[in-house]
Amino acid sequence: MTGRSRSWAVVGNGENRRVGMFVEAARAAGLGTPRVVEWRDVLRDGGHTFADDEIVRLDSPGENAEVDRRLRGAVEPTRVEGSARWYAGFLDAVRSLRGGIRLDDPDELAVLFDKRLCHARMEAADVPVPPSPTSGGALPVRGWDDVRAAMREHGMPRVFVKPAHGSSASGVLAVETAGGGRIRATTSVEVTPGGLHNSLRLRRYTGEREIAAIVDALAPDGLHIEHWLPKASTADGRVADLRVVVVAGRATHAVVRTSRSPLTNLHLGGARGDLAAAVAAAGERWTRALTICEEAAACFPRTLCVGVDLLPATGWRQFAVGEVNAFGDLLPRLTGLPGGPAEGLTTYAAQIAAARTAVPLPSPASPPARPHHTEPRNDHASL
Repeated sequence: MTGRSRSWAVVGNGENRRVGMFVEAARAAGLGTPRVVEWRDVLRDGGHTFADDEIVRLDSPGENAEVDRRLRGAVEPTRVEGSARWYAGFLDAVRSLRGGIRLDDPDELAVLFDKRLCHARMEAADVPVPPSPTSGGALPVRGWDDVRAAMREHGMPRVFVKPAHGSSASGVLAVETAGGGRIRATTSVEVTPGGLHNSLRLRRYTGEREIAAIVDALAPDGLHIEHWLPKASTADGRVADLRVVVVAGRATHAVVRTSRSPLTNLHLGGARGDLAAAVAAAGERWTRALTICEEAAACFPRTLCVGVDLLPATGWRQFAVGEVNAFGDLLPRLTGLPGGPAEGLTTYAAQIAAARTAVPLPSPASPPARPHHTEPRNDHASL
């Protein structure tokens, strides 16, 4: 089924670079200018209706103060609290969209934006994930006391404590314990008299009372606990993980993220690493790494594109999936893996090319076949 005779639309924040890059990719593909439907209008009007043959792509509702206020009710866009309200409001907005040929699925988005449900779905599909006592909501976390109890009972001296509905590492704490009852948490959370705020600077808290206060404030929104797996490192000693974009069942793009801290997010001081070096370190296991990402994406067969956070273990011998992101395709100027289906294409151009042949998306009973991969060449080392 071709997209040449169809119109395209994107639901997003029109001023955001995500939408701009998608529109640019659509024009370059000869599709004209997609219709942009603003999230603020969807929220204000209680929905939107698309033509039956209109191909509809959703983009992130983030980075817009008005949209954030409508979803979370918070005046300050940097506030960390309110993610449960955001989650409910976002899902209501998604389900208020009517008609069109969707490149996502509302029920799958509900799972993708709940780390507990997402973890359980991958675990059920035998996708390697970090051990978690909160997988599927098995263990409710009412506050710091529950986190400490889970760490003791499951033998986890180091854990990540994550808001169940968070994104971009907002509110995430990397918690580690040591002898003598010492404890430390690394996080982007800034504690202010007015509440918790997401900062672009990482902080380390060493007082248990401070850490407990942060966790207790976040707990009403829902928390997810994961075992902190030791990560692989680069030649200069920085810890490393990967963001792998999967489009229509194929791993198409990959970037190495490195950091001196436990959090590798690029906006928190992480840096792009050398992908060729990572591929060389993984050796014959690189193909397995990409396959794991595809297996994670196959848990969401009605969503065209996801971004998979892949955690390589020390020595690049094993891999686990940390998260699957519905809007994990923001990798400016990055083109597809050499030898793959998106070679030379940006993440947005790859989605357009795939949608022109993959619409309608496969049903859950017919997940995409697992492909054979060609390892990237060294000319991809500029990332």
